[in-house]
Amino acid sequence: MTPDSSAARDIADVPAAEVIASAAVHLMSAAAVKCGLAEEGDSHKDLDEARKLITALAGLVTAARPDLGVHAAPLRDGLQSLQRAFREASPEPDEPGEGPGEKLTGRV
Repeated sequence: MTPDSSAARDIADVPAAEVIASAAVHLMSAAAVKCGLAEEGDSHKDLDEARKLITALAGLVTAARPDLGVHAAPLRDGLQSLQRAFREASPEPDEPGEGPGEKLTGRV
């Protein structure tokens, strides 16, 4: 058995909702760091990058919502928290409904 076939077998056993949730958690973690929410504070802050990550997260969570089951609410709540954190971290906050991902999720 090659390492590739072992990895394929392992991923085949994971439900799609868990794979999607895992990807969303990675996006959330990266966005939190880019918003300056890491222990190091603003040392990794990059709001341009955070905007991209939050928008990608909003697209994923919005598109996958019907299939996420028990993961849907926590992911939606995490996304909204990041959207609010982005607004608070911005020196010139976006207009309501214009923040990262808000075109997909609605106003936060």
